[in-house]
Order: sequence, then C-alpha cells, then structure tokens
Amino acid sequence: VLPERLQRREAERQQGVERQRQKKEAQVVKEEQSEFFLAAFAREREAVEALLAAGTLEEAAARLQALQKLLTGSVRFLAPYEVRQGQETVARLQGDLAARRQQLQPKKKFAFRALKKEAAPGSAPAPPAPAAPGPGLAEGESGGPPLCGFSGAQDEELELGPAELLQRDVLLSELRGCRVRLRGNPNTLRVRDCRGCTVLCGPVSTSVLVDGCSDCLLALACQQLRTHRTRDCRVYVQVTSRAVIEACTEVSFAPYSWSYPGIEGDFESSGLDRNSNNWNLVDDFDWLATDKPSPNWSLIPEQERITCWD
Repeated sequence: VLPERLQRREAERQQGVERQRQKKEAQVVKEEQSEFFLAAFAREREAVEALLAAGTLEEAAARLQALQKLLTGSVRFLAPYEVRQGQETVARLQGDLAARRQQLQPKKKFAFRALKKEAAPGSAPAPPAPAAPGPGLAEGESGGPPLCGFSGAQDEELELGPAELLQRDVLLSELRGCRVRLRGNPNTLRVRDCRGCTVLCGPVSTSVLVDGCSDCLLALACQQLRTHRTRDCRVYVQVTSRAVIEACTEVSFAPYSWSYPGIEGDFESSGLDRNSNNWNLVDDFDWLATDKPSPNWSLIPEQERITCWD
C-alpha cells in the first residue's frame, strides 16, 4: 500500500494532467470558433460590399446590422486584435453606407433663378448674403456628407426628436457647456471634441464613437461603444458588445438609465436586445496587463449614480 503522502501527490498529479487536458481542449474549441467567425465575417463583409456597389442600400443596411450582431456575439472568444479589426471593418462599412446614401439621393430639380441687378456706377458692391444654416445640421468628416446633429454651440439646450433621428447618422462636434437630448433611434452617433456637455441619447442601432471629449456626462445605448482620447467623463451605457477605450483617462461607467416617453418603441426599431448589457465589461487597448485592472476606467458607485435626469 502506498503511503498517504505518495497517494496525495499522485492525486495532485492526476488533477494537474486533467486540468491541462481541459485547458488544451478549451483552446482548440476557441481556435475553431475563431476560425468559423473569421470565415463567416469575411463572407458577410463581401456581401455588404457587393450590395453597396450595386446600390441595394436597404439590404446592405440589414446585412451590415447582421454583421455587427455576429461580431457582438463572438467577442467572448475572440482575441482583442480580432475584435478591434472587426469593429474597424464595421465602422468603415457604416461610413461607406452613409456615403452611398448621400451619393444616390435624387438631385434637386432644375429651376430658373432671378437675374441679379447690376449695381449703379460707383456704388460699393453689396456684401454676399450669409447662407442660412439648415436646422440641426453639422458637417461630418472632411469631404463627407452632411450629418444630422449640432456643431459649435455653447451653453445651449439642444434637442432632436424621433422623426429627425430615425436611422440617421448623427454628429455632435465642438460643443461647449451644452445639454443635448436626442429622443429617438439614430443609426450611428459620433460625439467629437466636446467639453463640459451632457448628451442624452436614445437607442443607437449600431455604433457610438466618443472622441476627444472631456468633462462630459453621456447616456448611450448601442451595439458598439468606442471611446478615444477622452478624459474625465461619466458614461451611462447599455452596450451589447464590450466597450472599448483607447488613449483615455478617468472614464467611469454605469448602466444606462435615461428614459423618455416612446423609448420602448425606439428600442424595438433599433434592434437592440434590452436584456444584453455589458456596461461593466471594458477593453482598454492601452492596458495589456491581465493580472491588474486598468487605471484608466472605473465603475461609478451605485450610491453616486444618477436616477433622475430631467
């Protein structure tokens, strides 16, 4: 009969062998899942690109939303760089879709214009009349189509409703001390270079990008949240994938709690799953240590969270 000490050592060895076997099997499964995802993602991406090229935009939008859901449902077994590549691909396709929509919009009909009267000899030319800005329009990226939103305002109350937002791409840029309410269902949202602002937004069908912001309070519901070059911001979020931060400091998170009449209908039209919320799962692309939490983000303590917004 083996001594008890040797029996215990043998049992520990067997347990170690079993753990290694399970770990190896789990790794094989993870690799197989990753390979399946990459193949499926590539097929869907090519399908979306073909539909965009053919001008079949509604089907392209539906396939693009399915592509986003495929990525969202696969983040648990993908490597961080695979998640990042997938997110960048989806963001690029969303930009291509917006550009194609703008390109294929019907052109304005030709109309005669009144001829300008000639100025009297010796009189100073009249200054050109300033162009009247459209309500709630802001320029998108350089060379891109105009987007729904606000730009350059300071210390204002700004608001857009469901009819203005439905499946639109929204841009908020260079705002200072503003309070923005977006009651409705946008397709995408970009919040860029804003300071000291409160942004309350209804459910966004696809992605939200927060870039270059500071001292802001945001309430966001979306499939994908990316935050770049941002500091000292509080984010109340419902997100179906894992939020991503990069080059950020002092960003804190809490579950999405803003509400308004009609928000349930907006969630239905957005396609977001209200039962799926990864608000407390954040990937920091600047923090590679796996044994220590990132110092760049935190969770807002429950007793400090906002419960009344208006």
